[in-house]
Amino acid sequence: MTDKANRIVQKMFDQDWFSQWLGITLVEVKESSCTLKMKVRKEMLNGFGIAHGGITYSFADSALAFASNSHGRKSVSVETSISHTESLLEGDELTAVAEELSLSNKIAVYQIKIFNQHNKIVALFKGTVYRTSKEWE
Repeated sequence: MTDKANRIVQKMFDQDWFSQWLGITLVEVKESSCTLKMKVRKEMLNGFGIAHGGITYSFADSALAFASNSHGRKSVSVETSISHTESLLEGDELTAVAEELSLSNKIAVYQIKIFNQHNKIVALFKGTVYRTSKEWE
């Protein structure tokens, strides 16, 4: 992890109670990208006995936040979407990989792929962020 990106994301994560509740761990943070892990727990299941769609959405949204803020400018999402391609069960281990697709002065676009423990894509997320003029450091 680059020192600056690591400091920023760690500061965000330390105050991000929801990401902590999800059980997210930071695997790798670089400027413009990040990799996260988490495990599906029983309280994350819906009435069908599969993970609620909001779980993978929130997981990807956290990856978007960390990757987009890693440049040092405070960034907030303005548009997001997700495609759920596989259902998830209790105990499934997930990895989110966020990659920057486009970066300009005010707007950046990211793609987040979520994989299960078998390295199969289970969700695809696209997020657009507004890059404010406020710096983290």
